[in-house]
Amino acid sequence: MSDITPELVRHLASLARIDLKEDEVIRFTEQLALIVDSVAKISNAIDASTPSTSHPIAMSNVYRDDVVEPSLSQEQALSGAPDQAQGRFKVNAILDEE
Repeated sequence: MSDITPELVRHLASLARIDLKEDEVIRFTEQLALIVDSVAKISNAIDASTPSTSHPIAMSNVYRDDVVEPSLSQEQALSGAPDQAQGRFKVNAILDEE
């Protein structure tokens, strides 16, 4: 059983400048105790031979080879644009800048 008490919860709440009602203190005491006990169980299951991991299964990136394929020309890409200027799509400014 953890050492989480209502007094400790009140103290932590005062440090965090959180105003708790008495029913909240009781509820948080129970919830924090459960969390601390759960972490303790996990900590007890781990010994010095257990390797540290950030994920439960091995993570690896999946890469594919880049293949150059034909694409649209600049004229084809701009052909459906409602407005264009200097070979680029022209859009309305969204910021207060020119």
